[in-house]
Amino acid sequence: MESDHDRALRKAALERARELSRRYTDLVPLAALQAGFEFQGQRVSFGSFYSGIFRPKELQGPAALCLVTAPPKPGKQAPYEDTYDPATGRFAYRFRDAARGSDRALALSEADNRKLFEAHERAVPLIYFRGIAPGQYTPIAPAFVTAIDATTRTAMLEVGLPVADTTERGLVSDEATRRYATREAAYRLHQHRFRRAVLLAYRTRCTICSLKEASLLQAAHIIEDRDPDGSASVNNGLALCAIHHLAYDRNLLGIDPDGVVHIHTRLLNEIDGPMLKNGLQHFHGAHILQPSRVSERPDRERLAARFETFLDVA
Repeated sequence: MESDHDRALRKAALERARELSRRYTDLVPLAALQAGFEFQGQRVSFGSFYSGIFRPKELQGPAALCLVTAPPKPGKQAPYEDTYDPATGRFAYRFRDAARGSDRALALSEADNRKLFEAHERAVPLIYFRGIAPGQYTPIAPAFVTAIDATTRTAMLEVGLPVADTTERGLVSDEATRRYATREAAYRLHQHRFRRAVLLAYRTRCTICSLKEASLLQAAHIIEDRDPDGSASVNNGLALCAIHHLAYDRNLLGIDPDGVVHIHTRLLNEIDGPMLKNGLQHFHGAHILQPSRVSERPDRERLAARFETFLDVA
């Protein structure tokens, strides 16, 4: 059981994290997070974002406030949802390990790990900052340590309810509710990472119209990654502007295995304004722009399978 002071501090931290998440559409820049949050007229830190487990000095109790998973390093492929276990519906967060470091480093890492044990024992709400890209993090709040595996040195995290689970009554949501919330959070993280990887491959351009406005670009799956033939890999993705993504999803626009764009016959025969003519009809028969790296180009077999679906309705 936490003191009123600590519950109020956690509430202020959680509200600020969710506010930033809304403001930046889930991808919060590091500079905004480093500004911390206000509590009782003072600025309180979210941590350094170099240490994975953080408890600010303003907390009276021993439990952590924040956890951080670092973003993938440039040039290195990070697995999507690398800490989410679909079987248990939980995130897995590994303890800090300094076994090969100095005695002081080992002591510091074990002290940090103890903050996770305390969070588990007290069932207090945490903020889980997941790194999406260098300088960009997605806050998951509130998160709870609901189990600890001492053998694998892993804390299992579940996403709680923002209001019901952050009062003095503690963690009151049922397991099914938390599993659903955790699964949705994992899917959001996946989408953010997938979009970043695909847009990088296509140099932040729509593969059909070359639009470069990042806020209007989306990452489209050729085959949905939940399908047995789908995946979260770049070669199962296409960078598309919003209008072409919607047309692709509705099978009003198809792309054959050779990368040729096809517009649904109904739209080709329709007479409307300049958006239809220049935005869709104009690209019938055009070739898509492809990534320079062969390994990142759209997979022909997936394009073929998806194009068959387009032909079935065209």
